Amino acid sequence: MTYGKKLRERIAEPGTTPLIGVYDMYSASIAAQHYDGMFVSGFGFAASYYGLPDIGFIAWPDMVAFVQRLRGAFPHHHLLVDIDDGYVDPEVACHVVEGLERIGASGVILEDQKRPRRCGHADGKQVLPLEEYLEKLHKVLQTRKDLVVVARTDATDEHDILHRAERLAATDADVVLVDGVRSVEWIKRIREVVGDKPLLFNQIAGGKSPRLSLGELSGLGVDVAIYSTPCLFAAHEAMDSALAGLKAADGRLPEVDPASGVGVQASTSLLERNIAPERLLPEGVAV
Repeated sequence: MTYGKKLRERIAEPGTTPLIGVYDMYSASIAAQHYDGMFVSGFGFAASYYGLPDIGFIAWPDMVAFVQRLRGAFPHHHLLVDIDDGYVDPEVACHVVEGLERIGASGVILEDQKRPRRCGHADGKQVLPLEEYLEKLHKVLQTRKDLVVVARTDATDEHDILHRAERLAATDADVVLVDGVRSVEWIKRIREVVGDKPLLFNQIAGGKSPRLSLGELSGLGVDVAIYSTPCLFAAHEAMDSALAGLKAADGRLPEVDPASGVGVQASTSLLERNIAPERLLPEGVAV
């Protein structure tokens, strides 16, 4: 069974499928302990790999290389990949989709923004003419073999949101995403216009969309929920707190509680899970 088919079947199951945003191999190692699906977030990758905001700096070879490392370490997890606007040109978008499918990605999200692009929950977004985006989407759909394709619109005009959602639902895309949805009422309106097509909802802390539980999303007819930044923002807060504490303690490291704290043993144990057991020495040290 292909990775695309596995994700497609998971989405078809009752309830809302959660996919957790990861930004590097360490965050993915932690997320893999709690969830069976990951979202390769453009926001998180731009922040961690380049130290830049999510406004179009990502180079597609960097993203493909990251996904390849993820798939090698996590062969059984769903991997949905944010490819922004397909890196501008339809030809590049198709090339990236071919490469991602070849290395084991489960699916991709392709948006209709035009450059300069923005995070989906930022102000100032602009979208391509609908027919131009649909042509790019159509080429991607023709290129993929079994990869799940999420068609995403970043429209902000109320009429345009519903019109584009309806048009995207009429394509062969597997799932529709309207990003930056501002209310439960708008989720209901979008759900109505996309008909039977699976619907994806993007949650980001401090973003424009309401904070909803998986049960609430399921009740609204949402099939997939991506959580773009919980790992990134938690790491930001924890690192800032830890370094402030270290500075206040004049550089003395805190004691590590073996039962609940994270030190060298807990970290090594986490990372050893990404290595096949037969490649570990009896002491737990990798070959």
